[in-house]
Amino acid sequence: MPKDIYPILKYRDAHAAIDWLERAFGFQRTSVHEGPDGTVAHAELRHGEGVVMLGTQGQGDDGGFGDRTGQAWLYVVIEDADAHHAQAKAAGAQIYRELEDQDYGSRDYSARDLEGQPLELRHLRAGLAPLHEQRLRADPDRAVQVVQDRRRLPDSHSADG
Repeated sequence: MPKDIYPILKYRDAHAAIDWLERAFGFQRTSVHEGPDGTVAHAELRHGEGVVMLGTQGQGDDGGFGDRTGQAWLYVVIEDADAHHAQAKAAGAQIYRELEDQDYGSRDYSARDLEGQPLELRHLRAGLAPLHEQRLRADPDRAVQVVQDRRRLPDSHSADG
């Protein structure tokens, strides 16, 4: 499968985010390039075969798209959901959906990173399609409901989310 799509995240403190993503979720930094002011201009972190790019959101630096901190959602495939969940909790990750087995074969949980961006962390057994494909094939009406439910994620800034 081509690796032509890479999520890009913006953080107020990208250096802290890189350290935290490594500690909490097991990402590995592959490159970090600083700008003249010492902030992260561009960084790449690897998780398995996937790569995420990130950088520091600067004052007035919206690139025409506006402030993008806290506005992404990552789907991360993990090897050992129980160990990964324990590592994330120990690092202080905000777990908003606890570790659970799914009827389609996944064992997963949901967390927020240090700036509130949601992550779906899933162990998929060999041969299983990603969540949305599996559900769509099994129950097209349920797949639509799942997408609608996910749009109502808890607000990272609310008292209970």
